Amino acid sequence: MTVMVVGEVATPVDLLVIGGGPGGYAAALHGARLGRSVTLVERHAVGGTCLNVGCIPSKALIEVAEAHALGDRVRPWGVDVTTSVDMARVRDHLSAVVSDLTNGVSRLLADAGVRVLDGHARFSRPDRVAVEHGDTVEFLEHRHAIVATGSRPVELPDLPPDGERVVGSEELLFTDRLPERLVLVGGGYVGVELGCAFAKLGSEVTIVEAEDQILPGFDTRIGRQVNRGLRRLGVGLCLSHRAVGTDEHGLVVVGPDGEVGLPADRIGVVVGRRPNSDTVALDMAGATITSSGLVQVTADRRAAGNVFAIGDLTPGPALAHKATAEAEVAADAACDRPAAFDPAGVPMVVFGDPQVMVVGLDRKAAIAAGLEPAAFRFPLSASGRARTLGQSEGTVTVVADGDGTVIGVQAVGAHVAELAGEAALAVETAATVEDLAGTIHAHPTLGESLMEAALGLAGRPVHTAR
Repeated sequence: MTVMVVGEVATPVDLLVIGGGPGGYAAALHGARLGRSVTLVERHAVGGTCLNVGCIPSKALIEVAEAHALGDRVRPWGVDVTTSVDMARVRDHLSAVVSDLTNGVSRLLADAGVRVLDGHARFSRPDRVAVEHGDTVEFLEHRHAIVATGSRPVELPDLPPDGERVVGSEELLFTDRLPERLVLVGGGYVGVELGCAFAKLGSEVTIVEAEDQILPGFDTRIGRQVNRGLRRLGVGLCLSHRAVGTDEHGLVVVGPDGEVGLPADRIGVVVGRRPNSDTVALDMAGATITSSGLVQVTADRRAAGNVFAIGDLTPGPALAHKATAEAEVAADAACDRPAAFDPAGVPMVVFGDPQVMVVGLDRKAAIAAGLEPAAFRFPLSASGRARTLGQSEGTVTVVADGDGTVIGVQAVGAHVAELAGEAALAVETAATVEDLAGTIHAHPTLGESLMEAALGLAGRPVHTAR
């Protein structure tokens, strides 16, 4: 639709938030708390990708898969468990979890007095947007705007989605039938998480990755540990191969040795995401957009004039918790409060089997940054809690600089995602190795692993040899 804005009457808006995902609704709520009159525009559903079709339903599916696979873990304990999976009921469960959370967000927005508009907002000039509601258009003229339109899945030209055989993560999450043979194109965190889940549910899973390791971008040691976990689940790995199309049998890939066919009745394309900067015409607001679609912002998330951008639109990991943190910064700046987004580290978690948690610098990155780091790796096989859980494979590593300041934590193993909060706090507050080592941790808990790694780094390990 072509929108003519010259001469149109616009409704004045104090603080406009475009996008109702974790970043957008957090910005709206914080702005309302600061006394601003807030209007939020969302074109799909409040909660955004994360709550509706991303991190929340995927984690719910992972828990379903864990429950289905529980029998294999507890059988050595003397417990025999038999389970079956009804994917239609699983889909209903995922939808119920999503509904509960999105309804909660809607109530919070209503209680805060945030006006929520359904529609697709596009900038026509720096202080004005056109909001399309079906066949009607409403014009809004804002004092300040925070753009949090998130990102969308990258599509491959050779694998156009058809909603049935070639699909994205959303269709896989909310399927009512379990694919017999599933091929996932993309070995990043989404591919790993879905691969583990569907393998545990009973699918024959293969992951195709163009790079030579699973989880490209993560430390190679982490990649190897995840690789072992995937193979233990029976997940096939097709590394250094690129998807080039389909045939009557499944997916066609090309690698070092030529063309290979991978049988599949469903192909999931999960190769990454692209910022939705183009869908909102941010260039019309005066923002500078890179070739990859990222919006250049200042420390307070200002993109141009009185327009701010947060979340997947901005450089850094495309993570919901990063967007939420940026939301408060942008809302503060819009209210003329001093604010800057400058985290020491943003925790990243992969909910695979094993789980992966990283925050800050690993030893290799620290050396590249010109530091002289020291690290200690604590094996979960020495953790009493990991032993009682029957999941003792993995490690927790603490990295410190030459002054003993904690600059990074990496963990691989069952339930290590739950260490992310303490690890991020240690890095963000520049805690020392002695701070971690001297903090009494409850026993037996996985959190003790951080203390144990710190004790090892301090030269006085308890449950491991130095």
